[in-house]
Amino acid sequence: MNTFSKTSVIMLILAGICILLAIVFPIWRIELDAPQYPEGLALHIYANKMGGDVDIVNGLNHYIGMKTIHAEEFIEFTVLPYIIGFFGLWALFSAYKKSKTSVLILLICFGLFGVLAMYDFWRWEYEYGHNLDPTAAIIVPGMAYQPPLIGFKQLLNFGAYSIPDIGGWLLLIGGVLIGVVYAFEAGFLDRFLKKGAKAAILILPIFLLTACSPDGPEPITLHKDTCAFCKMNISEGHFAAELITTKGRGLQI
Repeated sequence: MNTFSKTSVIMLILAGICILLAIVFPIWRIELDAPQYPEGLALHIYANKMGGDVDIVNGLNHYIGMKTIHAEEFIEFTVLPYIIGFFGLWALFSAYKKSKTSVLILLICFGLFGVLAMYDFWRWEYEYGHNLDPTAAIIVPGMAYQPPLIGFKQLLNFGAYSIPDIGGWLLLIGGVLIGVVYAFEAGFLDRFLKKGAKAAILILPIFLLTACSPDGPEPITLHKDTCAFCKMNISEGHFAAELITTKGRGLQI
């Protein structure tokens, strides 16, 4: 007879709920900042659609030769809600079944799904950023417009941010909970706590302090750093300043 602790059952139920909720929340977001768009532009990628400033971004992409983005052209938007729903129900089933084997297979399959999903997203960005119309109004030789898979990248006068959105974090939380349940039920967590509890207690506060510390201002290097708006080198320190945006990015002006 399979025996799971109540904590493991609760964590699996929470994992299933988190994964299922990812169907209705945006999974990923690409933000674009430029001087002519001080409020910024954003693309919200859901499991079944695109949201945000899609029409404006399509208009801008037309000038540099990128294909316009239409959700109906992506088969992923058709199958992804069912795949995510399947994993969410599988987590709930594992909580009911209390099967360590089911949890292990779920963990492996969910991890593979995450890797394949990120590769597919990278391939989608690559194709849109590199396959450009040779008759576009704006052509910069050797320039590609592939957004970053994750993080920040400068694309001409646009700063592109690619980061997980609410649904993406929910999927990550669900995967972590599944992994913790298997580690606990397989005895890995017990062995770790017995051998490394003191080290973990010391490391955890340091990790939390590092993760939660806000980004601070950085010194401005004259004649090297550039203004975020006009892109000219900053040459006089008494006229320079730095702004920290709500996204944590430092803007030197």
